[in-house]
Amino acid sequence: MKYSSEAVEKAIHELAKLPGIGRKSAQRHVFFLLKSSADEVTELAQALLDLKSRVKYCSVCFNITEQDPCDICSNPRRDTGTICVVEEANDIIALENTGEYKGLYHVLGGVLSPLDGVGPDDLRIRELLKRLSENVKEVILATNPNTEGEATAIYLSKLIKPMNIKLSRIARGIPVGADLEYADELTLVRALAGRMEF
Repeated sequence: MKYSSEAVEKAIHELAKLPGIGRKSAQRHVFFLLKSSADEVTELAQALLDLKSRVKYCSVCFNITEQDPCDICSNPRRDTGTICVVEEANDIIALENTGEYKGLYHVLGGVLSPLDGVGPDDLRIRELLKRLSENVKEVILATNPNTEGEATAIYLSKLIKPMNIKLSRIARGIPVGADLEYADELTLVRALAGRMEF
């Protein structure tokens, strides 16, 4: 259904471009904003403008930041000998929330996906290899355990192994609180292969 207001139609059209938001969700958001105060809508608009004007990529690790280098790269308490390679900047948030990892990161900006036209030159692989010449002792590959993530990890391992740097992959397996009977075969195979001494 088209609305008689061009502004409503344009807002719905623009919101529907966001991932995970279809036209119906966009309509709900637009009508919520119409009921909101002008101040609330202005704050949202300003937050979006600030997002584009103030946030940039760290020149070292390509994490999102407002200062360059980012807080992680400029923290003297971080282990500079370890780099965890992730697909996107939001993966860093997940790892940082654990409070366990104390090294540095490198954001690839995606994964290898020939079907989507994404090759090695489209990722920040050259920048990673350049960083590895600076006293790095270990690289942890933390790409997602799907076809593209695995292909990217294998590709990177072939480039890094000749450099005599310790190379590891994050463990995969049964999530905490899950029942074995509900796990698929591939997850069980990976859990068995990644078992640790008790």
